[in-house]
Amino acid sequence: MDVPLAHLDRPFDYLVPAELAEQARAGTRVRVRFAGQLVDGWLLDRAETSAHDGRLSYLERLVSPEPVLTPEIARLARAVADRYAGNLADVLRLAVPPRHAKVEREPAPPPAVAPVTADGGQAAGDTGSVPTGRDDGAADDPGWGSYPAGPGFLRALADGRAPRAVWSALPGEDWAARFADAAAATVRGGRGVVAVVADSRDLERLDAALTSRLGAGRHVALSAALGPARRYRAFLAARRGQVPVVIGTRAAMFAPVAELGLVAIWDDGDDLHAEPRAPYPHAREVLLTRARLGEAAVLVAGYARTAEARLLVETGWAKEIVADRATLRARSPQVTPTGDDPQLARDPGAATARLPSLAWEAARAALKADAPVLVQVPRRGYLPSVSCAECRAPARCPHCAGPLALRSAGAIPACRWCARVAAGYACPHCGGRRLRAAVIGARRTAEELGRAFPGVPVRTSGREEVLGTVPGGAGLVISTPGAEPVAEGGFGAVLLLDSWAMLTRADLRAGEEALRRWLAAAALARPASAGGRVVVVADGALAPVQALLRWDPGWFAGRELAERRELGFPPAARMASLTGVAAAVADLLDAARLPEGAELLGPVPATEGQERMLVRVPRSGAAALAAALHAAAATRTARKAAQPVRVQIDPHDIF
Repeated sequence: MDVPLAHLDRPFDYLVPAELAEQARAGTRVRVRFAGQLVDGWLLDRAETSAHDGRLSYLERLVSPEPVLTPEIARLARAVADRYAGNLADVLRLAVPPRHAKVEREPAPPPAVAPVTADGGQAAGDTGSVPTGRDDGAADDPGWGSYPAGPGFLRALADGRAPRAVWSALPGEDWAARFADAAAATVRGGRGVVAVVADSRDLERLDAALTSRLGAGRHVALSAALGPARRYRAFLAARRGQVPVVIGTRAAMFAPVAELGLVAIWDDGDDLHAEPRAPYPHAREVLLTRARLGEAAVLVAGYARTAEARLLVETGWAKEIVADRATLRARSPQVTPTGDDPQLARDPGAATARLPSLAWEAARAALKADAPVLVQVPRRGYLPSVSCAECRAPARCPHCAGPLALRSAGAIPACRWCARVAAGYACPHCGGRRLRAAVIGARRTAEELGRAFPGVPVRTSGREEVLGTVPGGAGLVISTPGAEPVAEGGFGAVLLLDSWAMLTRADLRAGEEALRRWLAAAALARPASAGGRVVVVADGALAPVQALLRWDPGWFAGRELAERRELGFPPAARMASLTGVAAAVADLLDAARLPEGAELLGPVPATEGQERMLVRVPRSGAAALAAALHAAAATRTARKAAQPVRVQIDPHDIF
């Protein structure tokens, strides 16, 4: 039943009326009467007998005869709920989109059954669109041949086997085309594909690559941003077997693809892959669980590598796909830090300057060569944080203590939390009234660089407007992380500013996230042989900077994993986060029979008067921990505890 109460997280038996006997099939939506109320539910199975000794009620009605919940997805949803100490009803709400009756009544087009040929096209006689090939210049693209293990991976997919791989993409790699190659090989082997990306820009890129590789009508894109009708139409196309390939954002991780042969995820370190709704599953973990249950192939890919992906390689569960060093050197841009000894000798101010002379020279040389320049700035806005010019104390709002910010050069300071202006601001520490920049945002950076390079076009890409592509001529692009556009022919220079803003975050993944953002931007630069340069404003001795210089995300991921093993943090251990008011958290822990060896860490303050407690167990105790917390939550809901507790297993942000 679609009731989010832990003590009701189990199947219930009902009788099927004779008039519904034909249409009430496993996987259909139904309405039942429970505790005097009509509630929605799922018909999981039909049986001749029931183990229940009491009197059974009848189904009230059949919502739809469409069997939208497949046995595979029902089993996956149960496994995900158990993995994350959640309820099956919550997972099914994520797995199956809301019903759209009009879409269900639409005539279903015939399934795309034409085989995919070895070059990616459709077999002769197919009435669908036949692709003419990849993008211009594809004949010079070595594709998976750039990686020693790449061709073998494709052969295994085409043979119907289930290889498991962690792929580190080369700089400038057309990763969407490689995903399309893998999908085509899987479809040739007679099996289906589910591929998950982080955002709509990546989805559009993968959609275009698959259309070029497979032809039109052989895949659907599934995303929560599509709207109710389009999303449900794409879902039904997959459920009815009309397409063998489903791509999408995290909404696609439960896509009901028949004969699933490959699950793939791009950039698994992106926090957009973490579901913000209960039970808070991560797309990578859902896909790995799905591959294990369905014996499907796995492709975990990205320019960077997470500690979780590194663990898959170290345990032997997956093999890595990487290029040899010669190929990597040929494809990589020249990467230079500004804080090493040679640069400090040339420019003593490089250690404190926001844009040292090395970065200026790289930008000037690229613009002179008529090439675009990308500048990555971690913060959006103009001056997102200001401080007192006299004592350097952060400027805070007199009403709510939120940070003051400036939205433009002539703007009045305003609070970022309550939006109140502070025209007469006076520092409570020294009485000073002048403000200085504490953090510089993307728009202020664009203004400064526009003055430094007069006559050069300056564009920004960020929250307000995210650019997809930019021309290949001279120009400046100021972008926040994750919003970097693709330049025709690649960027001549990539400048990575304000590295401290990412490296000093109070987060377990600060170094991993900084390297992921840097690699994603640096991958857009031209190779060093074509004049491509990357300048990172940071000390070259830092581990993330070293990994960037050598373009070795695997080394950094191994280092991170080793440190987390020593400290006992995920993925080397399993950890649960319990957030709520102090009394509610204590009540849940009292009701929980935690496994032997469980450690309690905390409590620490959380938001809105709540506190957060962490529970840590070895990886072998993960299932027992989840079961204990779910049972404790069931005890609390059964006695109608007033204050809820948010339970998250291995949350993406621990601190």
